[in-house]
Amino acid sequence: MEKLTKKQKIRRLAESAIMLALSTILAEFAVFKLPYGGSVTLFSQLPLVVISYRYGVKWGGFTGLVMACIQMLFGLENFSYVSGIWAYLILIFADYIIAFGVLGLGGMFKNKIKKQSISLAVGSIVVSFIRFLCHFISGVTIWSSYAENTSVWAYSLTYNASYMLPELIITAVGAFGIASLFDLSSPEIKVRKAKK
Repeated sequence: MEKLTKKQKIRRLAESAIMLALSTILAEFAVFKLPYGGSVTLFSQLPLVVISYRYGVKWGGFTGLVMACIQMLFGLENFSYVSGIWAYLILIFADYIIAFGVLGLGGMFKNKIKKQSISLAVGSIVVSFIRFLCHFISGVTIWSSYAENTSVWAYSLTYNASYMLPELIITAVGAFGIASLFDLSSPEIKVRKAKK
């Protein structure tokens, strides 16, 4: 593992802070919000995926956990809808810590898929799907009372897919576009040179 200079450390921290702020702002300006949580945003997951690609999944995972804590603070009212220690733990981990923390692993294919745009898009699809699974599990365990006359499995699948599928598509398209336009592997993000 290479040792970072002070300048590189400062750059990494500054970039991560900016991307976290950008992700938080984009998450607040949702295109579509569901009544019991969950929303479709314009690229709010993308900054975390980019940080993971630029600095690796270890740093990206840490950044994702910070985002998870921020999202949990913004969603504190959700704790009033559940009761019991197990429900609180599932809410904390499935709807926040794992669901948002996993977004920081979006750069997992950086050295496995050669083409940057494909690598970032595939990584964003995988982490978005894992986030969907987290919310799905939460839906069938602690939000089952909202299913009413519907199967809890069908309810959780439909509810969570209604915002996570568009979110997955938006993030993947954004990841492909950004990685096609910019060289995310260079120390300073640069516009990619057109091939002649």
